[in-house]
Amino acid sequence: MRSAALSFLALTATLRHRVSAQALSAAAVSEVTARLAQGAQKSWELGTRAESLLELDVPQFSVFSATPLPPPTSVPSNATSAIAPVFSIAHNVVKALNKSSTPQPLISDDGAAGDPPAIGVAVLLANWTGQGASDGLDYAAAAKSQLDYVLDVVPRTSDGAISHRAAQVQLWSDSVYMVPPFLAYYGVLSGNTTLISEAYNQIKLYRNYLRDTKAKNLWKHIVLGTDPSDGGNDEGHWSTGNAWAAAGMLRVLATMKNSPYSKSFSNQQKDLASWVKEIHSAMFSYVDSTNIFTNYADTPVNSNGMFYDTASTALLASTVYRASLLLNDHSHLPNAEKCRKALFASGSSASSQPTGRTSSSGSASITAPASSASATTAPLADLVHFTSDGWLSPVVNPHQFGVEGSESPEGQAFVLQMQASYSEWVAGGSIGANAARGTAVVGWVWLAGCVVVGGLLVFV
Repeated sequence: MRSAALSFLALTATLRHRVSAQALSAAAVSEVTARLAQGAQKSWELGTRAESLLELDVPQFSVFSATPLPPPTSVPSNATSAIAPVFSIAHNVVKALNKSSTPQPLISDDGAAGDPPAIGVAVLLANWTGQGASDGLDYAAAAKSQLDYVLDVVPRTSDGAISHRAAQVQLWSDSVYMVPPFLAYYGVLSGNTTLISEAYNQIKLYRNYLRDTKAKNLWKHIVLGTDPSDGGNDEGHWSTGNAWAAAGMLRVLATMKNSPYSKSFSNQQKDLASWVKEIHSAMFSYVDSTNIFTNYADTPVNSNGMFYDTASTALLASTVYRASLLLNDHSHLPNAEKCRKALFASGSSASSQPTGRTSSSGSASITAPASSASATTAPLADLVHFTSDGWLSPVVNPHQFGVEGSESPEGQAFVLQMQASYSEWVAGGSIGANAARGTAVVGWVWLAGCVVVGGLLVFV
């Protein structure tokens, strides 16, 4: 029996090593983080960067933390360095604001009214933890001005959906990640349940407009716009847009669940959980054997110049791990595991990994991504889907959603979110891993009169 037990322990150690090896190393994460800091400039990029850093580096201040909301009012000394970049984003944005007696977004002249609220959580957290006492900035006023702007100034549909654009009523799937999480977080910190309700209501309205029942419930990207000069509509099923929506819903759900008002919003949480799973089921029904989504999920890579997009793949996979942890829903873990392994494939797997570009014959190219001009020897050099200086590839151009790009700050953020959610999933026991084809040892495993409980071998 003891011989069998020792063999089992060796197997367990091997499996755990393999699970650990499938995540990025600390050095690789540092490279991805550095490229994100280098590239994030636009409002949604800054907001997504802040959220990613919270989830990865200071999870106790993330809405996904097991610690109930509101968060601590002070930052412990062992977390001040990790959270500093988040506060730096909030500081720089608030410091740059023009003084105004009328409501204004956190970043003016952005065009997209729905993007600046993405920074709102970082600003609210800076205020909550008293950062203004040391730097003299009024974070509370900045957050309140942003709130009033999005609620009272931004145009809406006749049934109340807040426009993603400032100049016209137009709804983008992206907005679900930017606006509702800010509303819900503001509501919890201020004790205003009306704001939490509004976060849910906005998601419900957006789903009503964007969900396409003729495409297995994939979400359309952009609808209702009437001013082409401000940007046309896009009724295609953009992969990143679907991932934005699922990730935004999970953030709102987690905010509700971990708040003092959780029981009051139990039905809303059930809806959000169902809607996230709805997107997962739709998206994974279209992914091909590469386990990398195309830029528009239901359009094959050899159609009309379509290309693979690792950015949306990373974000969607991260939402599956979050759903497993938050909702005890493990149904799409096999898909997420395949996506993660594809994204972190080493050079030895290059022949089976897409770059996203198509050859003149229309078939997917399989050459490894080239390094960008600033490339240096780095821990990511052997990974197929990263340049040697740490940029994820291939990716959609973050400023031109129908075109392939070379550097995507949001893609870097999505990698960090996948790293964070996957690491938390493994640390939590890889619950549901059996459904994911044995990527870790979990739960109760019987062998030769022994049982493993929470990673400990017990003789029975």
